[in-house]
Amino acid sequence: MSGVTVVEDVYSAIEESARLVGAACSRDKVLPILTAFFPDGEALAEAGVALTVQTGERNAGELDYTINVPAEVGDPYALALSKGFVAETDHPVGALLSEVQQRCPVNEFMIDCGVAGGFKKIYAHFPHDLQAVSKLAGIPSMPPAVAGNLGFFARHGLNDVAMIAFDYRRNTINLYFTRLSDECRGPQNILSMLRETGLPDPDEQMLEFARGAFRVNVTLSWDSSKIVRFCFAPPPARGLDSSTLPVHVEPGIQKFAKNAPYAYTGERVNLLGVKWTPDGECLDVASYYQLSPLHRKVLSAIHKQEF
Repeated sequence: MSGVTVVEDVYSAIEESARLVGAACSRDKVLPILTAFFPDGEALAEAGVALTVQTGERNAGELDYTINVPAEVGDPYALALSKGFVAETDHPVGALLSEVQQRCPVNEFMIDCGVAGGFKKIYAHFPHDLQAVSKLAGIPSMPPAVAGNLGFFARHGLNDVAMIAFDYRRNTINLYFTRLSDECRGPQNILSMLRETGLPDPDEQMLEFARGAFRVNVTLSWDSSKIVRFCFAPPPARGLDSSTLPVHVEPGIQKFAKNAPYAYTGERVNLLGVKWTPDGECLDVASYYQLSPLHRKVLSAIHKQEF
Protein backbone atom coordinates (compact mmCIF):
# COMPACT_ATOMS: atom_id res chain seq x y z
CA MET A 1 0.00 0.00 0.00
CA SER A 2 1.41 3.41 -0.97
CA GLY A 3 2.03 6.13 1.58
CA VAL A 4 -0.55 8.36 -0.10
CA THR A 5 -3.17 5.63 0.27
CA VAL A 6 -2.35 5.20 3.96
CA VAL A 7 -2.76 8.92 4.64
CA GLU A 8 -6.06 8.96 2.76
CA ASP A 9 -7.31 5.91 4.68
CA VAL A 10 -6.49 7.50 8.05
CA TYR A 11 -8.05 10.78 7.00
CA SER A 12 -11.20 8.94 5.86
CA ALA A 13 -11.43 7.19 9.24
CA ILE A 14 -11.14 10.54 11.03
CA GLU A 15 -13.74 12.10 8.73
CA GLU A 16 -16.19 9.20 9.14
CA SER A 17 -15.80 9.21 12.92
CA ALA A 18 -16.36 12.97 13.04
CA ARG A 19 -19.56 12.52 11.06
CA LEU A 20 -20.81 9.93 13.59
CA VAL A 21 -20.55 12.47 16.43
CA GLY A 22 -21.63 15.53 14.45
CA ALA A 23 -18.21 17.22 14.34
CA ALA A 24 -17.20 19.20 11.26
CA CYS A 25 -14.06 17.76 9.65
CA SER A 26 -12.01 19.63 7.06
CA ARG A 27 -9.21 18.20 4.91
CA ASP A 28 -7.52 21.61 5.12
CA LYS A 29 -7.15 21.22 8.89
CA VAL A 30 -6.29 17.54 9.17
CA LEU A 31 -4.17 16.63 6.14
CA PRO A 32 -1.41 19.23 6.75
CA ILE A 33 -0.79 17.66 10.16
CA LEU A 34 -0.76 14.09 8.80
CA THR A 35 1.61 14.95 5.96
CA ALA A 36 3.92 17.03 8.17
CA PHE A 37 4.54 14.18 10.61
CA PHE A 38 4.36 11.42 7.96
CA PRO A 39 5.87 13.01 4.83
CA ASP A 40 6.03 9.77 2.83
CA GLY A 41 2.93 8.30 4.51
CA GLU A 42 4.38 4.82 4.85
CA ALA A 43 5.28 5.03 8.54
CA LEU A 44 1.67 5.90 9.28
CA ALA A 45 0.70 2.31 8.46
CA GLU A 46 2.45 1.12 11.66
CA ALA A 47 1.34 4.01 13.87
CA GLY A 48 -1.23 3.73 16.60
CA VAL A 49 -4.27 5.90 15.85
CA ALA A 50 -6.93 6.58 18.49
CA LEU A 51 -10.08 8.62 17.90
CA THR A 52 -11.67 10.23 20.98
CA VAL A 53 -14.78 12.15 21.98
CA GLN A 54 -15.97 13.49 25.31
CA THR A 55 -19.45 13.50 26.78
CA GLY A 56 -21.19 16.73 27.76
CA GLU A 57 -22.50 19.77 25.91
CA ARG A 58 -19.31 21.80 26.32
CA ASN A 59 -17.38 19.11 24.41
CA ALA A 60 -19.82 18.78 21.51
CA GLY A 61 -18.57 19.39 17.98
CA GLU A 62 -15.07 17.99 18.51
CA LEU A 63 -13.31 14.75 17.70
CA ASP A 64 -9.69 14.28 18.74
CA TYR A 65 -7.18 12.03 17.00
CA THR A 66 -4.01 10.81 18.71
CA ILE A 67 -1.22 9.32 16.60
CA ASN A 68 2.19 7.81 17.36
CA VAL A 69 4.82 9.66 15.35
CA PRO A 70 7.96 7.98 13.97
CA ALA A 71 11.36 8.46 15.57
CA GLU A 72 12.62 9.98 12.31
CA VAL A 73 10.59 13.08 13.14
CA GLY A 74 13.14 13.97 15.81
CA ASP A 75 11.77 16.71 18.04
CA PRO A 76 7.99 16.85 17.43
CA TYR A 77 7.70 20.26 19.10
CA ALA A 78 10.29 21.75 16.77
CA LEU A 79 8.40 20.34 13.79
CA ALA A 80 5.09 21.69 15.09
CA LEU A 81 6.70 25.13 15.48
CA SER A 82 8.20 25.05 11.99
CA LYS A 83 4.81 24.22 10.46
CA GLY A 84 2.92 26.85 12.44
CA PHE A 85 0.83 24.31 14.37
CA VAL A 86 1.95 25.95 17.63
CA ALA A 87 3.13 29.51 18.23
CA GLU A 88 6.53 30.59 19.51
CA THR A 89 6.38 31.24 23.25
CA ASP A 90 8.61 32.18 26.15
CA HIS A 91 6.31 30.24 28.49
CA PRO A 92 8.04 27.33 30.29
CA VAL A 93 5.83 24.85 28.41
CA GLY A 94 7.90 25.61 25.31
CA ALA A 95 11.14 24.39 26.93
CA LEU A 96 9.80 21.47 28.93
CA LEU A 97 9.73 18.73 26.28
CA SER A 98 13.40 19.29 25.45
CA GLU A 99 14.31 19.13 29.14
CA VAL A 100 12.33 15.91 29.59
CA GLN A 101 14.09 14.34 26.60
CA GLN A 102 17.47 15.17 28.15
CA ARG A 103 16.56 13.39 31.40
CA CYS A 104 14.13 10.60 30.51
CA PRO A 105 14.44 7.65 28.08
CA VAL A 106 11.47 8.49 25.87
CA ASN A 107 10.34 5.43 23.87
CA GLU A 108 7.88 7.19 21.60
CA PHE A 109 6.03 10.44 20.96
CA MET A 110 2.40 11.00 20.14
CA ILE A 111 0.51 14.03 18.91
CA ASP A 112 -3.05 14.93 19.85
CA CYS A 113 -5.19 17.09 17.57
CA GLY A 114 -8.83 17.99 17.10
CA VAL A 115 -10.78 18.21 13.86
CA ALA A 116 -12.07 21.57 15.13
CA GLY A 117 -9.29 22.71 17.47
CA GLY A 118 -6.26 21.65 15.43
CA PHE A 119 -2.91 20.75 17.03
CA LYS A 120 -3.18 20.45 20.83
CA LYS A 121 -0.67 18.22 22.61
CA ILE A 122 2.50 16.19 22.42
CA TYR A 123 2.98 13.08 24.56
CA ALA A 124 6.34 11.72 25.69
CA HIS A 125 5.90 8.02 26.53
CA PHE A 126 8.39 5.91 28.50
CA PRO A 127 6.52 2.70 29.49
CA HIS A 128 9.69 0.59 29.68
CA ASP A 129 11.46 2.86 32.17
CA LEU A 130 8.89 4.48 34.46
CA GLN A 131 9.97 7.74 36.03
CA ALA A 132 9.48 8.68 39.69
CA VAL A 133 7.38 11.81 40.02
CA SER A 134 9.93 13.14 42.51
CA LYS A 135 12.57 13.05 39.75
CA LEU A 136 10.30 14.81 37.28
CA ALA A 137 9.58 17.55 39.82
CA GLY A 138 13.23 18.60 39.65
CA ILE A 139 13.18 19.40 35.92
CA PRO A 140 13.70 23.18 35.67
CA SER A 141 10.68 24.12 33.53
CA MET A 142 8.28 21.70 35.22
CA PRO A 143 5.27 23.45 36.83
CA PRO A 144 6.01 24.17 40.50
CA ALA A 145 2.73 22.43 41.28
CA VAL A 146 4.43 19.06 40.64
CA ALA A 147 6.91 19.60 43.49
CA GLY A 148 4.19 21.23 45.56
CA ASN A 149 2.04 18.10 45.37
CA LEU A 150 4.73 15.48 46.04
CA GLY A 151 3.33 14.90 49.53
CA PHE A 152 -0.13 14.39 48.06
CA PHE A 153 1.17 11.94 45.45
CA ALA A 154 3.09 9.96 48.08
CA ARG A 155 0.09 9.74 50.43
CA HIS A 156 -2.12 8.38 47.71
CA GLY A 157 0.25 5.91 46.05
CA LEU A 158 0.94 7.92 42.90
CA ASN A 159 4.64 7.55 42.15
CA ASP A 160 5.43 5.92 38.79
CA VAL A 161 4.87 8.07 35.70
CA ALA A 162 4.69 6.40 32.27
CA MET A 163 3.89 9.43 30.15
CA ILE A 164 3.73 13.22 30.13
CA ALA A 165 1.45 15.28 27.90
CA PHE A 166 2.27 18.88 27.00
CA ASP A 167 -0.81 20.96 26.16
CA TYR A 168 0.31 23.95 24.11
CA ARG A 169 -3.16 25.49 23.92
CA ARG A 170 -3.85 25.58 27.65
CA ASN A 171 -0.26 25.74 28.95
CA THR A 172 -0.79 22.67 31.12
CA ILE A 173 0.75 19.22 31.50
CA ASN A 174 -0.70 15.80 32.28
CA LEU A 175 1.17 13.21 34.31
CA TYR A 176 0.09 9.61 33.67
CA PHE A 177 0.60 7.47 36.77
CA THR A 178 0.64 3.71 36.42
CA ARG A 179 1.56 0.57 38.42
CA LEU A 180 -1.27 1.41 40.82
CA SER A 181 -1.67 -0.63 44.00
CA ASP A 182 -5.01 -2.01 45.21
CA GLU A 183 -4.80 0.48 48.06
CA CYS A 184 -4.35 3.35 45.62
CA ARG A 185 -7.49 2.26 43.76
CA GLY A 186 -9.48 1.72 46.95
CA PRO A 187 -12.72 3.68 47.31
CA GLN A 188 -11.61 5.65 50.36
CA ASN A 189 -8.35 6.67 48.69
CA ILE A 190 -10.15 7.81 45.55
CA LEU A 191 -12.64 9.83 47.59
CA SER A 192 -9.81 11.33 49.63
CA MET A 193 -7.89 12.38 46.50
CA LEU A 194 -10.92 14.12 45.04
CA ARG A 195 -11.92 15.80 48.29
CA GLU A 196 -8.42 17.09 48.98
CA THR A 197 -8.39 18.79 45.60
CA GLY A 198 -11.87 20.26 46.03
CA LEU A 199 -13.53 18.07 43.42
CA PRO A 200 -17.06 16.66 43.83
CA ASP A 201 -17.70 13.19 45.21
CA PRO A 202 -18.63 10.59 42.59
CA ASP A 203 -21.77 8.50 42.86
CA GLU A 204 -21.38 4.77 43.52
CA GLN A 205 -21.36 3.76 39.85
CA MET A 206 -18.71 6.34 39.01
CA LEU A 207 -16.62 5.31 42.01
CA GLU A 208 -16.80 1.65 41.01
CA PHE A 209 -15.70 2.56 37.48
CA ALA A 210 -12.72 4.54 38.84
CA ARG A 211 -11.66 1.59 40.99
CA GLY A 212 -10.94 -0.37 37.81
CA ALA A 213 -8.31 2.13 36.65
CA PHE A 214 -4.92 0.98 35.41
CA ARG A 215 -3.87 4.59 35.04
CA VAL A 216 -4.54 7.87 36.87
CA ASN A 217 -3.89 11.13 35.03
CA VAL A 218 -3.55 14.49 36.72
CA THR A 219 -3.48 17.89 35.02
CA LEU A 220 -1.34 20.70 36.41
CA SER A 221 -0.54 24.23 35.30
CA TRP A 222 2.02 26.92 36.02
CA ASP A 223 -0.73 29.25 37.27
CA SER A 224 -1.94 27.28 40.27
CA SER A 225 -0.61 25.02 42.99
CA LYS A 226 -3.72 22.86 42.73
CA ILE A 227 -4.35 19.78 40.64
CA VAL A 228 -6.63 21.01 37.87
CA ARG A 229 -8.16 17.69 36.81
CA PHE A 230 -8.19 13.96 37.58
CA CYS A 231 -8.81 11.16 35.11
CA PHE A 232 -9.22 7.47 35.94
CA ALA A 233 -8.86 5.09 32.99
CA PRO A 234 -9.40 1.30 32.96
CA PRO A 235 -7.28 -0.70 30.48
CA PRO A 236 -8.25 -0.58 26.80
CA ALA A 237 -10.45 -3.53 25.92
CA ARG A 238 -12.31 -5.06 23.01
CA GLY A 239 -15.96 -4.11 22.62
CA LEU A 240 -18.16 -1.77 24.65
CA ASP A 241 -21.00 -2.65 27.01
CA SER A 242 -22.97 0.59 27.23
CA SER A 243 -24.77 -0.64 30.36
CA THR A 244 -21.51 -0.38 32.31
CA LEU A 245 -20.87 3.27 31.46
CA PRO A 246 -20.91 5.45 34.60
CA VAL A 247 -22.43 8.59 33.03
CA HIS A 248 -25.04 9.43 30.43
CA VAL A 249 -23.55 8.96 26.97
CA GLU A 250 -25.15 10.78 24.07
CA PRO A 251 -26.54 8.57 21.28
CA GLY A 252 -24.01 9.93 18.79
CA ILE A 253 -21.11 8.94 21.05
CA GLN A 254 -22.56 5.47 21.61
CA LYS A 255 -22.92 5.14 17.85
CA PHE A 256 -19.29 6.25 17.43
CA ALA A 257 -18.01 3.74 20.01
CA LYS A 258 -19.79 0.86 18.27
CA ASN A 259 -19.36 1.89 14.63
CA ALA A 260 -16.11 3.86 14.29
CA PRO A 261 -13.89 2.34 11.57
CA TYR A 262 -10.89 0.23 12.51
CA ALA A 263 -8.12 -1.50 10.57
CA TYR A 264 -7.23 -4.67 12.53
CA THR A 265 -8.77 -8.08 13.06
CA GLY A 266 -11.05 -9.02 15.93
CA GLU A 267 -13.42 -6.80 17.86
CA ARG A 268 -12.87 -3.04 18.06
CA VAL A 269 -10.61 -1.81 20.91
CA ASN A 270 -12.01 1.01 23.04
CA LEU A 271 -10.52 3.05 25.87
CA LEU A 272 -12.62 4.92 28.43
CA GLY A 273 -11.61 7.49 31.01
CA VAL A 274 -13.67 9.42 33.54
CA LYS A 275 -12.54 13.00 34.20
CA TRP A 276 -13.22 15.15 37.24
CA THR A 277 -12.89 18.93 37.01
CA PRO A 278 -14.34 21.79 39.08
CA ASP A 279 -16.96 22.09 36.31
CA GLY A 280 -18.15 18.51 36.73
CA GLU A 281 -17.55 15.05 35.33
CA CYS A 282 -17.28 13.76 31.79
CA LEU A 283 -16.28 10.57 30.04
CA ASP A 284 -13.59 10.19 27.38
CA VAL A 285 -14.59 7.55 24.84
CA ALA A 286 -11.77 6.44 22.53
CA SER A 287 -11.85 3.97 19.65
CA TYR A 288 -8.59 2.69 18.18
CA TYR A 289 -8.42 2.84 14.39
CA GLN A 290 -4.93 1.29 14.30
CA LEU A 291 -2.83 -0.52 16.91
CA SER A 292 0.92 0.08 16.94
CA PRO A 293 3.32 -2.78 17.79
CA LEU A 294 3.72 -1.27 21.28
CA HIS A 295 -0.07 -1.07 21.71
CA ARG A 296 -0.34 -4.75 20.81
CA LYS A 297 2.42 -5.71 23.24
CA VAL A 298 0.91 -3.76 26.14
CA LEU A 299 -2.63 -5.00 25.46
CA SER A 300 -1.46 -8.61 25.17
CA ALA A 301 0.31 -8.33 28.53
CA ILE A 302 -2.77 -6.84 30.21
CA HIS A 303 -5.35 -9.23 28.81
CA LYS A 304 -3.15 -12.35 28.42
CA GLN A 305 -4.17 -12.81 24.80
CA GLU A 306 -2.93 -11.79 21.37
CA PHE A 307 -3.92 -8.43 19.95
